[in-house]
Amino acid sequence: MSESDHMQVRLQLPSAVLFEGKAIQVNATAANGSFGILPNHVDFLTALVPSVLLIKTLDNSELVFGIDEGLLVKKGAGVGIVVRRGSQSDDLEMLRETVGSQFAEMEDDERAARAALSKLEANMVRRFASLRQARP
Repeated sequence: MSESDHMQVRLQLPSAVLFEGKAIQVNATAANGSFGILPNHVDFLTALVPSVLLIKTLDNSELVFGIDEGLLVKKGAGVGIVVRRGSQSDDLEMLRETVGSQFAEMEDDERAARAALSKLEANMVRRFASLRQARP
């Protein structure tokens, strides 16, 4: 087993990469509480809850991300994090506002998509019912 002084971290959304680079520490929150990962941490997988994710880079700067639910996989010197939604900011208060508005907007979009899908399903059921009634 080789000792490493850093990890290769990739934070990814379904449609974009929020961060990819070397880090010396990652702090995240799972359902059972907050945790930190340092280089050479044991490999593991955990589900993340909506929270603040901190990544400390090689130059000791801290990157702050507001994230939705997702998964974190630590394997070797790599840490892969995939989340449904996320945003980066230097200011926690600004991050709270940004994440709140982005997530609310996405929820509205998801609600509209679910309503459209329900209408399509109802229309399909009506058409099948009319086909069944038209049979001699």
